[in-house]
Amino acid sequence: MDYNIEIKASREKVWDVLFGEETYPLWAAAFSEGSKAVTDWKKGSKALFVDDSNRGMVSKIAESVPNEFLSIEHLGMYDNGVEDYDSAEVKTWAGAKENYTLSEAGGNTNLHIFMDMEESEKNKDMIAMFNDMWPKALAKVKELAE
Repeated sequence: MDYNIEIKASREKVWDVLFGEETYPLWAAAFSEGSKAVTDWKKGSKALFVDDSNRGMVSKIAESVPNEFLSIEHLGMYDNGVEDYDSAEVKTWAGAKENYTLSEAGGNTNLHIFMDMEESEKNKDMIAMFNDMWPKALAKVKELAE
């Protein structure tokens, strides 16, 4: 799954909006109200993406090149301190990556999001959900950065 948006701001500003402690929850609310990331965004670091009920995903930062590229590898589900890496549901998507690429575009920044997602009947609802949520999230990133 691919998503792109051009933002009238520097890559540094867009990076700060994407991964800032104060700003991440503002745009990630498009996926779930109260979303927050618990990580330092450094390569190899653990990352918890949770909502107000302290449920969500456990992941790791697969790659991090500040202001240019970040790759998140999703590993399992998280539920109030319990990490699930082995359930049937988790095994259908564990190892999937979510990549953020920021490139300079004539004084602006092009933000490209790529998510591993197999186009199949079983993923049809999830694909529709992301196709609804990502444009809203990216519009908020643009608003916050500009």
